[in-house]
Amino acid sequence: MTPDNHDFWFLPLGGCGEIGMNMNLYGHDEQWLMVDCGVTFRDADGSNSSGYDIQMPDPEFITQKPEQLQALLLTHAHEDHIGAVAHLWKRLRCPVYATAFTAEMLRRKLVEHGLQDKVPVHLVDAGDRIQIGVFDVEWIPNTHSIPSPCGVVIRTSAGSVFHTADWKLDKHPQVGHDFSETVYRAIGESGVQAMVCDSTCADQPGHSLSEGELYEGLYQHIHSASGRVIVACFGSNIARLHTLAKVASATNRHLGLLGRSLITTASAARTTGLWPNEASMVQSEHLAYLPRETLLLVATGSQGEPRTALNRLSHGSFRDLSLEEGDTVIFSARAIPGNELSIQNLIARLSARGIRVITPEESELPIHASGHPGAEELRSLYDWVKPRVLIPVHGEQSHMAAQSALAKTCGISKQLTGKNGDLFMLAPTTAIRRNAVNCGRLGVGKQNLEKISCS
Repeated sequence: MTPDNHDFWFLPLGGCGEIGMNMNLYGHDEQWLMVDCGVTFRDADGSNSSGYDIQMPDPEFITQKPEQLQALLLTHAHEDHIGAVAHLWKRLRCPVYATAFTAEMLRRKLVEHGLQDKVPVHLVDAGDRIQIGVFDVEWIPNTHSIPSPCGVVIRTSAGSVFHTADWKLDKHPQVGHDFSETVYRAIGESGVQAMVCDSTCADQPGHSLSEGELYEGLYQHIHSASGRVIVACFGSNIARLHTLAKVASATNRHLGLLGRSLITTASAARTTGLWPNEASMVQSEHLAYLPRETLLLVATGSQGEPRTALNRLSHGSFRDLSLEEGDTVIFSARAIPGNELSIQNLIARLSARGIRVITPEESELPIHASGHPGAEELRSLYDWVKPRVLIPVHGEQSHMAAQSALAKTCGISKQLTGKNGDLFMLAPTTAIRRNAVNCGRLGVGKQNLEKISCS
């Protein structure tokens, strides 16, 4: 199955009908581009019954024709978009394009796998427009819950598409670049044919909160706490760390990071100039010697994941610190679908130890902001970009159905909703070929990647 010069195709191998492990292919004139290459940490049913802690899409379709793969474009540095690169690059063996922060996060993963000098990583800036094989690629500045995310416009002689990746319209993102309505409108004026769009919060009314709106809520809870405060959030959210650094200073608390991913992300932010110089942090081994009321700690594990800092704290098995009755844990994150039971069990363990737990649902003021667009943001983007075809991705079936319904009410003439392995034909005709490619998953085994059959 190879596109000719009249064809323009979209083929998702991961991330369509699910949240996580994004992998997308665009095909034209016997060439393909891959957009994102991510992992997930659970099975398709939300469990971990397969026994593989790290899973990713099986790229067998494209690895059987490696000469056709021109490049891998990375839109941002979340694990579900870059986490599989180091595992799969020996199969893909193509150039990689990314912005500076994303490239720095990738570099650290490549070092762990002994690939730091083997993968050709090309740096791009938001706004760059480059030719890659038969594809004209433009990098579009977005805002999200991680620094410097980008969407991509891919233009060919047969058609064009705007692949949004993860995004929101955050007017005060706290760190990294802003979005630009002018740039979005320019995409529309150029006559983009289709938009492949994030669906994660399409069923939510209104507009997602800005990262800049969280200070007051976090300050209120931390200022009123008497013991240690531990804030659980995603390890990649540098903007949230900026806000918590300000709160630590205002409440005379020492800021500390618990968890490898948090420490790695902060280090990458510092390397790329995205971490404030005045935000000093106490080292983990010093925590037990400091008065409880002087500590504000940020921990990984907001989704109840095993082996994370908060999970170990809930079991009393964290090496450098033990929580005590009267300490406070603030969840500055919402549950990813499939993680609800793990989070409930985590909260139950913390509560049983006499630890006060605060969740976003229980807080009067906001303490978490989604990185994904609500319905009003989607309406705005539709109005600016004016795609003729809307393809919802990055969400479960209910989220994608909600976005398709919304797009229809906004006057987008055609919506194509499918799943991994479906071939979306954008030109010369617009249609879906169901189950065009066998999809599957690979799990990280003790020595090699191992096949996991699709459910």
